[in-house]
Amino acid sequence: MFESLKKKFSRTSDKLEEELIEEAQEENNLEEESGKKFSFFSFGGKDKKEENDSESDVAEIPQEVESIQETDTSDDETSDDKDEKSGFWSFGKKSSDNKEEPQEEESAEEIQEEEESAEEIQEEEEPKKSHFWSRNKEEDTEESEEADEKTEEKKSRFWSRNKDNDSSEENDEDEEPSGMFSFITAKTISEKHLEDILWELEMGLLEGDVAMEVASAVVDSVKDDLVGRKIKRSNDITEYTYNALRNAVAEIIDIPGKSMTEMIEAKKAQGEPLVVMFVGINGTGKTTTIGKLANYYLKKGYTPVIAAADTFRAGAIEQVNYHADKVGVKLIKHQKGSDPAAVAFDAVEHAKAQGKELVLIDTAGRMQTNTNLMDEMKKIKRVAKPDLVVFVGDALTGNDATQQASKFNEAIDLDGVILTKADADSKGGASLSIGYVIKKPILFLGMGQGYDDIKEYDADWMLNQLFSESGEEVNINEA
Repeated sequence: MFESLKKKFSRTSDKLEEELIEEAQEENNLEEESGKKFSFFSFGGKDKKEENDSESDVAEIPQEVESIQETDTSDDETSDDKDEKSGFWSFGKKSSDNKEEPQEEESAEEIQEEEESAEEIQEEEEPKKSHFWSRNKEEDTEESEEADEKTEEKKSRFWSRNKDNDSSEENDEDEEPSGMFSFITAKTISEKHLEDILWELEMGLLEGDVAMEVASAVVDSVKDDLVGRKIKRSNDITEYTYNALRNAVAEIIDIPGKSMTEMIEAKKAQGEPLVVMFVGINGTGKTTTIGKLANYYLKKGYTPVIAAADTFRAGAIEQVNYHADKVGVKLIKHQKGSDPAAVAFDAVEHAKAQGKELVLIDTAGRMQTNTNLMDEMKKIKRVAKPDLVVFVGDALTGNDATQQASKFNEAIDLDGVILTKADADSKGGASLSIGYVIKKPILFLGMGQGYDDIKEYDADWMLNQLFSESGEEVNINEA
């Protein structure tokens, strides 16, 4: 997602680095430094990786060391047993040596005969002794080898794990093999350094369908953040630019507001259903989104009901009926051409009578410039008294979606936005702009074609998508 914006952000960092290095070369204020150059996106995952690794090291290494110590202790016990055995047999040997002390003097011939006799006896008994000791030696050797193998295996796992962690750190940091420079005298970023670079960034944002006021807000924030920064190394330029852009975008996309789930709970506590009215132009996926939301809240344990208040468009009632049947929720509908406000009113009354927690009102798609249809939409709002009026826009239309939302907001006062096809949006202009322009939160993102392919909006998740090289893998079922 948002590959176009990612490239523009990264290019801003590269251009500023080129500008400062070129100026330092002219001033003879540059020297190559040992080290590796970080990529723009490496700063997003590096801090999190270091935190995880430090926690992992504290939690896991003592267990491994303890295991190794236990193994060493068992080795000592085995050695003590061997010493005890050795002491027992050596004691017997010493006793037998003491018994060999002569009681009285013997002649030389008798002594020689006794020595020859003793040698013959020793030769006969030697194989037996050898077999006995070799057997015990083999058993001790096998036990020792097994203990050593277990110790080596644990040590091997311990060191190989840390080696793997070190290796993964190097890969995750996504470093380049060279290109690290430092300034002999620290450089200070000035407005002169940023003038052309920020103009290029602003043009790039506009080309990515970002609204004019949003592009200007990002550029001004980055300028305020960077001007006056003192730079000692080339990596500092990349890091400061990354943080400046990330902070600017974080302020843009984080529009405060309650989630729909929180509002359902609040209304449920009052014994009332949450009534949500959906508006937007034709072809944005409004009816399909209603089916997705019905499925989403059905799986959360709520009981939705859908109102087929688009009574004029050919096939509209059949379309919403299809989605209601697929997900298994009740549909309130009238005849084609009937009053849309009456359908919405009946759906609300049905939910109150049956104790259902959520009413989803489908309305006819209309262009924001069609005055008659906009007046009809206002009538539905007066009659049904919805708690939320939600604009459904197509993320792929970019700045057009933002302009449409602005017109609907002026006419009917929107409470939130749902963007469809966000998973296919390479530019990201609408996702970045729409909430900031109308000052209303994004509630959900459509992320695919299935009923489960909808995600409750999370500003932190969006920020990670914009400032990670490949983006985080999204589990649509987690929201």
